[in-house]
Amino acid sequence: MTMSEPHTDAYADEESRFTWVNGVRVHFKREGSGPPLLLLHGSGSSLHAFDPLAEDLKTDCEVIRLDLPGFGLTGPRPDRDYRIEAYVSFVAEFLSGLGLDKVNVAGNSLGGNIAWNLAVEHPQWVRKLILMNATGYPEKTLPQALRMARNPLLRPLLRRWAPSGAAERSLRASVGPRMQIDQLLVDRVTAMMNRSGNRSAFIDFANTDQPDRSGRLTEITAPTLVLRGDLIDGQHFRRDIPGSHEVVLAGIGHLMPEEAPAEVAEAIRSHLGLPASTPQE
Repeated sequence: MTMSEPHTDAYADEESRFTWVNGVRVHFKREGSGPPLLLLHGSGSSLHAFDPLAEDLKTDCEVIRLDLPGFGLTGPRPDRDYRIEAYVSFVAEFLSGLGLDKVNVAGNSLGGNIAWNLAVEHPQWVRKLILMNATGYPEKTLPQALRMARNPLLRPLLRRWAPSGAAERSLRASVGPRMQIDQLLVDRVTAMMNRSGNRSAFIDFANTDQPDRSGRLTEITAPTLVLRGDLIDGQHFRRDIPGSHEVVLAGIGHLMPEEAPAEVAEAIRSHLGLPASTPQE
């Protein structure tokens, strides 16, 4: 372990697996049995954001989650290509490498953007779609971390250093009143961001021009559940995706899977036709 990779070994465990996709070593987990469900995390996050959700769903699903390129233990792309189209192609290659032909796909924030674009570009891969505070509309308010990464005065500093205080402030600005930000979460996000190459990858991602593709939402044919926190603006998926169903969670901000894992799991189970969760004693 080096100073540029503080504590990251603690975030790989006996369930961690690694594979190569287009020259990138990908950290992923594949747990449980049943219909496959792919979980895609948001920007500045990692597959660990789905820990409680995966624990609930893996009793009835094969839950697959990965650290997307530029984040977590996967780290940066050598070509520095962080366009949504590149992420979609990457996820399709990842699924192909696992020998899967059709999966349910759920994504939060950036992961939701990738998920719905996967449903547009590769409908043969997507059985059912779940969008959790997904991005993709140009009028959606940017999270604080992305705004900072786009600031030309801050960019050079952020490439060299990501202090835990900044991570904590960004996390607090991203959640609703129902979630308390604890030190374990702050430490995890800070460690992941300070992993070798991840700070620069986040800057590159934040400053990548992402064209508005929302006009293609009408092409989605997969049955779609839209999960939206009532504190999130700039989302019109229920309006634009034919036949979609929306569930709005009160008091929920940007980090929906971590803020309300039980409610998210219940909604996903209903959408996928899975049995309800067994209450914990």
